[in-house]
Amino acid sequence: MPEINYGGQAVMEGVMMRGEREMAVCVRHPSGAIISHREPLPQSIYRSRVSKWPFFRGLVTLWDALGLGMRALIWSADVALSEEEDIQFSGPLGWATVAASVAFGIGLFFLLPVFLVSTADRHITSPLFSNLVEGVIRLGIFVLYVWGISFLPDIRRVFAYHGAEHKTISAYEHGAPLNTEDVMAYSRAHTRCGTGFLLIVLLIFILLSLFIGRVPLVWRLLSRLVLIPVVAGISYECIKLASKYYERSVIARVLAAPGLALQRLTTREPDPDMVEVSIQALKEVLYAEGLLEREAEEVTLATLKKDSAKTGRVAAPAPADT
Repeated sequence: MPEINYGGQAVMEGVMMRGEREMAVCVRHPSGAIISHREPLPQSIYRSRVSKWPFFRGLVTLWDALGLGMRALIWSADVALSEEEDIQFSGPLGWATVAASVAFGIGLFFLLPVFLVSTADRHITSPLFSNLVEGVIRLGIFVLYVWGISFLPDIRRVFAYHGAEHKTISAYEHGAPLNTEDVMAYSRAHTRCGTGFLLIVLLIFILLSLFIGRVPLVWRLLSRLVLIPVVAGISYECIKLASKYYERSVIARVLAAPGLALQRLTTREPDPDMVEVSIQALKEVLYAEGLLEREAEEVTLATLKKDSAKTGRVAAPAPADT
């Protein structure tokens, strides 16, 4: 069986799926219908020769987690919370939000620990211990952040869609029929999880920073920024190997263990309606890449508005998959 490169991310009331050449976001509209958005992936990022090189391809995964995923999240929020406004998947406001979100993530998880350690660094005699404390603080901030937001009702639903996304990908990888009943039977944990990838990034960050030594604050901050793409490349290869050999290697299971443990926080058991949306998102990618024939007419926001204008009522929910 050829290597499968399909993956995704939970969004507001929906799921984003990415294939080899296309991506799709499907969201449950307030009317109950499933709204879809598709677009080709930028060839310069996803189809270039460099993006296939070991270690360099980890940067694509990092872009998925920070750039593409945030754009999908913005679009899904517009669909889930609005019935009348025109919905844009990109634009100056969208890209500004992505930039602000990336800056927030880098500041919170990579730079803030440096500042916190610097306040007490004069009391730490060992450079190695100083860097270790910084890494532990960084890891603690990440886990506490994930744990804290898991109490928010909207985030709990996103985490349930995260579980639906994992179930759908697992079902597809195992050749199961893409219907709600069969997909629901799969685990909500997956070895190629994006949040698991971010956790591995932080763990490897700790290991590499131990060898940097103690440097002035400005250089310490710059070194952490420079390390981000390096660590992303290494982390991706670790995740890839762990996923490929998970069933056959103890080492692979050890590599996958932190990410799988984190998924107890970042996933929830989805309901069938959530799984239906996730299945549709994957099918949209398969339709676009010519791997599946479309079974039903696509529902768009424009269609809902048109039907509503004609009938004076909101369109009925999309039928369940079969």
